[in-house]
Amino acid sequence: MLTLLSRRISLSLFTHRHHFPTEFVLSPVSPGWTNFGGDSVRAGLDRPAGGGRRGWTVQPAAGGGAGPSSRRREAGLDRPAGTFSPSAEASPVSLTPHFLYFPLFNSLSCHSLCPCRSTTSLTMAQSILDTMPGASTGTLVVTDYLNYWGGQRVKPRQEKGAEPVFEPATGRVLCQMVPCGSEEVDESIKSAHSAYRKWSKMAGMERARVMLEAARIIRERREKIAKLEVINNGKSITEALVDIDIAWQCIEYYAGLAGTLAGQHVQLPGGAFAYTRREALGVCVGIGAFNYPFQIASWKSAPALACGNAMVFKPSPMTPVTAVILAEIYKEAGVPDGLFCVVQGGAETGTLLCQHPMVAKVSFTGSVPTGKKVMEMSAKGVKQVTLELGGKSPLLIFKDCELENAVRGALMANFLTQGQVCCNGTRVFVQREILPKFLEEVVKRTKAIAVGDPLLDGTRMGALISKPQLEKALRYVNQAKTEGANVLCGGEPFVPSDPKLKGGYYMSPCVLDNCKDDMTCVKEEIFGPVMSVLPFDAEEEVIQRANNTTFGLASGVFTRDISRAHRVAENLEAGTCFINNYNISPVEVPFGGYKNSGFGRENGQVTIEYYSQLKTVVVEMGDVENYF
Repeated sequence: MLTLLSRRISLSLFTHRHHFPTEFVLSPVSPGWTNFGGDSVRAGLDRPAGGGRRGWTVQPAAGGGAGPSSRRREAGLDRPAGTFSPSAEASPVSLTPHFLYFPLFNSLSCHSLCPCRSTTSLTMAQSILDTMPGASTGTLVVTDYLNYWGGQRVKPRQEKGAEPVFEPATGRVLCQMVPCGSEEVDESIKSAHSAYRKWSKMAGMERARVMLEAARIIRERREKIAKLEVINNGKSITEALVDIDIAWQCIEYYAGLAGTLAGQHVQLPGGAFAYTRREALGVCVGIGAFNYPFQIASWKSAPALACGNAMVFKPSPMTPVTAVILAEIYKEAGVPDGLFCVVQGGAETGTLLCQHPMVAKVSFTGSVPTGKKVMEMSAKGVKQVTLELGGKSPLLIFKDCELENAVRGALMANFLTQGQVCCNGTRVFVQREILPKFLEEVVKRTKAIAVGDPLLDGTRMGALISKPQLEKALRYVNQAKTEGANVLCGGEPFVPSDPKLKGGYYMSPCVLDNCKDDMTCVKEEIFGPVMSVLPFDAEEEVIQRANNTTFGLASGVFTRDISRAHRVAENLEAGTCFINNYNISPVEVPFGGYKNSGFGRENGQVTIEYYSQLKTVVVEMGDVENYF
């Protein structure tokens, strides 16, 4: 899937400053919310994203925050970026509060668009988030309901099929995921359709104001959302903060486009004319992955809502917790009840969503086999589909490159989110003349990556999403050794010194040398912190080898020769090509794949076309021709 670090990632020491809202109001809240479940139409593993390394992190913009400084100034954000330091003595946190605090909303809010909301509903997104300052790794227990439609959390109708959701950092049970059945799926889609009929009739500028308010709320609560994401997902807090920033930037970006949607006027002979209307599709389904739970929900919902659609979103079964937070934030910002719904479940729930007759489009992020099933099921109802699938992307490093940048790029291309990133450049082709020096540097820095508690500021690589995923990655390393590859570092289970982390799913980042194109570790997507290094001699040769794959999600090239850079980018068969960098994908540019890596795009202006449809209206100003 996607992995997309923002432009604010740098290889410098990260400094955190604390910030907490200073203005609060006390409000009573009804206790008693409970579990939600996740899903991705995938029976087991969903899509995830990368790891990290000592030395790189988010560089706060001037005046604070991790987003572009100009945007933060425009939005009136002058407070510093921050995070929470986990308390080693924290006790387990109960998530059924009777009272909670929430920051007062500013004048940007457009609550008048949804007059039926109550004070209680406005505070819902704050409930679980307000427990975050006191939560640390291994202390959180989620008991809230995780389904959301009709403007509120919804209790599962039955506990049948409940699956445990594990905290990757500790291996302990975080919550129970109860999958939605056919009646619940139908209810959520009907709720979304009702909201769509209201939302699609609003002017683009009206929709934009609501979306901007949602982006503002996310910015305000970024540290809390990021911390909850880490607990459910296992990635480092430094990465999670960037993910949340990308989420609000995406919503803000599409809010800016909502008011620009327009058609075309065409003058016809005899005074007649025609015009086109860009209209919403209806109810769209989003199916997310485990590597970027909150960010993917934002990536799919933002363009959908900007175009006037509603969305029913199903997160991965392994990361069900934060998507419902986004649903509550949208509600708080002023969307009609039901506009963004969350249903939990696995393959069965995903099937129900894809086959529902009221669904107009399905956007899926996940594996190639599951993507093919989604496409097949959606085709029976002639539904539009966007697929963001797997990858085995090549990274080409020429001898004339800036070696320091190439080493940094290779680390970014392989170890973000513990290597669980679909567009990672895991096939690293290095020109033979610089191979020894490259390996020396990349191994030294890989060994220095701080692996451990993902909520600690100094950690650069957290835990893989699950025990099966960890075991899968380790099997690939063992198979690579059997096939003749050399393990230069890592590739083993990692046991942190902290006793509470001993049950977590940690792996030491791995660099493989002496790899050949026909090895399993080179051909198949591992989805773990494993870098395969291959030598090459000539440009034409390495391009042919790089394209010799069924995948085509991303690619990269490091060279000082600007002509070569553009020539290689033209000839690589991939949806994205990074030149002298890797895994930086601003929300303004499209992201998607070639070949088996999928089709359609997310992010960028072009995505509007994937969430809307064009109607032609022909107007005759004279008499109809007397043909008969």
